[in-house]
Amino acid sequence: MPQDQRLSLEELEALATQVLTSQGFSAAQAQAIAETVTLAERDGCLSHGLFRIPFYVAALKNPHADALIEPTLRVTESSVVHVDAHGGFCPLALKLGEPALLEKTRRHGIAALAIHDTYNIAALWPEVERLAEAGLVVFAFTAANAFVAPAGGTKPVYGTNPMAFGFPRQDGPPLVFDQASSASARGEIQLHLREGKALPEGWAIDKDGKPTTDPAAALEGAQLPFGGHKGASLALMVELLAGALIGDLFSLESSASDAHGVGAPLGGELILAIDPAHCNRSGDHLSRAEFLFSEILNQPGTRLPSQRRHVARQQHQREGVMVSGQMLAELQALIKQV
Repeated sequence: MPQDQRLSLEELEALATQVLTSQGFSAAQAQAIAETVTLAERDGCLSHGLFRIPFYVAALKNPHADALIEPTLRVTESSVVHVDAHGGFCPLALKLGEPALLEKTRRHGIAALAIHDTYNIAALWPEVERLAEAGLVVFAFTAANAFVAPAGGTKPVYGTNPMAFGFPRQDGPPLVFDQASSASARGEIQLHLREGKALPEGWAIDKDGKPTTDPAAALEGAQLPFGGHKGASLALMVELLAGALIGDLFSLESSASDAHGVGAPLGGELILAIDPAHCNRSGDHLSRAEFLFSEILNQPGTRLPSQRRHVARQQHQREGVMVSGQMLAELQALIKQV
């Protein structure tokens, strides 16, 4: 097995691109995915970094998945922009849709981007951060496969159903958070299994509905929403926004379409964007936000969402990212399969 190795961000992106193109992804699909994976590694979000590359490859077992398809953009006089991924992968669909969303938001004050029929294996914060860097206030929602039981239930109905929020700042990167409506992301349980670690209590139940800290039993059973009914309500909201509202799949339907049990969600993503210039009566939304942030940070032990990521980002931009030998072996094996 290869030794652990420190890779620059450029080397990491090149490796991800090589694996994907060798497995039949188009140059455009591979580049967009590799960029997204590299952003996650840069910010220390290992569950959505190189760890996700085998999931993208495995998703091709699904007959509907298309690694070569080009997404199509539909823009009308409406303030809602549509991108149909046609069974392709979300990073490329986002690259196509975000400029149109930005233009619509500047014009109307509030606009939306609906991405349809896409495999979404990535985190939500990269697109939220990009749009917030352009000065917008942003929300993003997507469902997943059915992994999460409703509050009080024992059988999966909801996805982990993440939601993300971004708000621009006066100096430096915007405030961004990206969180699942479940007690943990699916990838966190998979990483615990990979590393032989027990789960924290309250994350999952086994197939018999009993609490478990065994990641293997959790993956066979169901994840739990965070905060009981509170997290379950948010999971339901995301199902409705990213499924019913824009005409895409619920998590249950995504699971039913996943004939090989790959765990790659198929459905939609909804992004809502607001231009503060159309909302704020005095134009001081940035300074007002900084006042609130300072009040939070004046208390010892506090931090703002995304601060940990920014610390990791600076370190990894300087030093590169340490990649485990096991991860390198898995990726090299994917290249050798071709």
